[in-house]
Amino acid sequence: MSPTLDRLLADPLLLGGAILGLFAVLLLILASIRAARSARSTEALAGDLRRLNHGQTQLAGSLQTVSETAAQTQMHVLQTVEARLAEVQRQMAERLAETTLRQQRSIGEMHEKMQEVLHGQTEKTGASLTKLQERLAAIDKAQDNIQKLSGDVLSLQDILSNKQSRGAFGEIQLHDIVSKALPADSYSWQAKMPNGTRADCLVHLPNPPGPIAIDAKFPLEAYEHYVAAEDREQKKRALAAFGHSVRKHIRDISDKYITPGDTADGAMMFLPSEAVYAELHARLPAIVREGFAARVWIVSPTTCMATLNTMRAILKDARMREQAGAIRTELGLLHGDVERLSDRVANLDRHFEQARRDVEQIRISAEKAGTRAGRLHDFDFEPEERTALPGE
Repeated sequence: MSPTLDRLLADPLLLGGAILGLFAVLLLILASIRAARSARSTEALAGDLRRLNHGQTQLAGSLQTVSETAAQTQMHVLQTVEARLAEVQRQMAERLAETTLRQQRSIGEMHEKMQEVLHGQTEKTGASLTKLQERLAAIDKAQDNIQKLSGDVLSLQDILSNKQSRGAFGEIQLHDIVSKALPADSYSWQAKMPNGTRADCLVHLPNPPGPIAIDAKFPLEAYEHYVAAEDREQKKRALAAFGHSVRKHIRDISDKYITPGDTADGAMMFLPSEAVYAELHARLPAIVREGFAARVWIVSPTTCMATLNTMRAILKDARMREQAGAIRTELGLLHGDVERLSDRVANLDRHFEQARRDVEQIRISAEKAGTRAGRLHDFDFEPEERTALPGE
């Protein structure tokens, strides 16, 4: 080792002083290094500050530019929005005007339609009221008719309670039916029969079958008792009495109005009520069959009209047979008239043919006369070849 180092090691104070000195040197070196670093950092920071200031300046300019651009854009947007709003407002005003006009037109049309409907409803209401008044008047009239009919029913009951009046009522009803169904000369009233009795109505049918009598005096007392019966026993007894009365009347008609050789092989018993006719056929069919066996035909107003229509067809057929000879004679005369007409038409045709030939000859003569007149007018006296006329 060196003598200096040995002394330092030998002397602690010197060693401590040396160490302190070295430490101080190191501190100075470190302080110098730090100062250099601080200087460099400060210089770099200054550069950064300068760049930051420059960036702030640029940023301020950019912000100013952005602000101006934003202001311009905002102004342009505001102008565009205002123009758009004005256009929308204009369109809305136009549409509102059109809508208002359409609404006014619709309201006008609706008003006209409402007036038409109200006018039509007024007319219909007036017509309905008129019809209602007419119906009320008809109801009043019908009520009067019902009251009158009630009186007529009472009168009808009075008539039916009397045997002679009931017979007259049946004759009146029969007279109305017969007069509507048959010609006036084909029947007679209260006609005297060969046996001395008188029939209410006698229809003059040709032989066969011959005249047929109609009786209108049907007994209604037993039927009225049957209708008025309240319990089953009373109805049974009344029905039996009613059948006995009808059976007796059938025998009387058969004895009085059927005379072989003078009348038809049958007669008619007229019932003035459809209810009696239906009840008789429903409750007493055996008596109806007895009437058929006795050649007494039971008829109601409806079936009597049908039977008389059949008789009318028979009368029509008989009268056609009676007129067949006259019709045949008339046909012969008509045939002679047609033949004479044919001959006269043929003669007229010959006259027309002769007249046609005469007219043709007159036309030819006129043509020749015209030709000669033309030649004379032209002083043409040369002889011409003559054509003979037909018939010359």
